[in-house]
Amino acid sequence: MIPMVGLALAYLMGSIPAAYLAGRVIRGIDLREHGSGNLGATNVMRVMGPRVGLAVLVFDAAKGALPVLLFPWLFGVQQSAWWAIGYGVAAILGHVRPVFLLGKGGGKGVATAAGVFAALAILPLLVAMLAFIAVVLAFGYVSLGSLVSAAVFPLAVIVASGGLTPVAIAGLGMAAFVFWTHRANIGRLRRGEEHRFGRRRTGTVA
Repeated sequence: MIPMVGLALAYLMGSIPAAYLAGRVIRGIDLREHGSGNLGATNVMRVMGPRVGLAVLVFDAAKGALPVLLFPWLFGVQQSAWWAIGYGVAAILGHVRPVFLLGKGGGKGVATAAGVFAALAILPLLVAMLAFIAVVLAFGYVSLGSLVSAAVFPLAVIVASGGLTPVAIAGLGMAAFVFWTHRANIGRLRRGEEHRFGRRRTGTVA
């Protein structure tokens, strides 16, 4: 039962709402009522600027990486890739459905997932990050970059490892999850209504 405690701790760690806290502490605002309304690093950058956004990005990524790196060793399951993946998934779920915000209003999990997979497979993640950067630079859509990088990562893992490893399976599952959390963005992309990165928007987006 001890390794199961790690799942709860990883979920609690993932639930720390860095974007929400940054908005409240620095500006006295609820970021769920500004910009895109999402508690993620992109919306923090849009509303509060790149320095705060970068700090939130690093924090959200660390929420995913630390449980994967530390908890298997701490709870004696360091030989099992599935436990490491499980701790990462718990952290991502905490970010998306944070208990500290009553399970509502979390982010979409991309930065936390990046931290998880940086700890699991750094080289395939770098390939996915290059794909993300290329898409954002070419088209200006962070959401599209997130979707493309989520799809590229498991393919890169399969190529690098030569098969369908536990990390590749987790990557495929995470890609499906990222597409699900971005379903509203996909709709806006199809309608030509998605916000381009670097162009500020005022008011609240429904």
